[in-house]
Amino acid sequence: MSAAILFAALSFAQISLALAAGCACYRIIRGPRAQDRVIGVDTLYVTAMLLFLVTGMRTNSSFFFEAAMVIGVLGFVATVAMAKFLLRGEVIE
Repeated sequence: MSAAILFAALSFAQISLALAAGCACYRIIRGPRAQDRVIGVDTLYVTAMLLFLVTGMRTNSSFFFEAAMVIGVLGFVATVAMAKFLLRGEVIE
C-alpha cells in the first residue's frame, strides 16, 4: 500500500513541476520587462532542479541527484550574473 502511495505522490509531483516549468517558460517568453524574464529563468532552474530530484527518487538513480546539484550551482551563478548586468550594465568590472 505504501509503495502505491509513494508512486502516486511522485507522479503528482512530476506533473505539478512540469506545469510550473511551463508557466516559467511562459513568463520568460511573454515577460514585458527584463526583470520578469530573470525571475522566469530563476523559477525555471529551481523547477528543473526539483524535477530532477523527484525523478531521481522515482528511478533510484544517483545521476539525477548529481545533475540537480550542478543545475542548482549554475542556476545561482547565472541569476547573480543576470541581476548584476541589469543593475549596472556590466558583469565583470
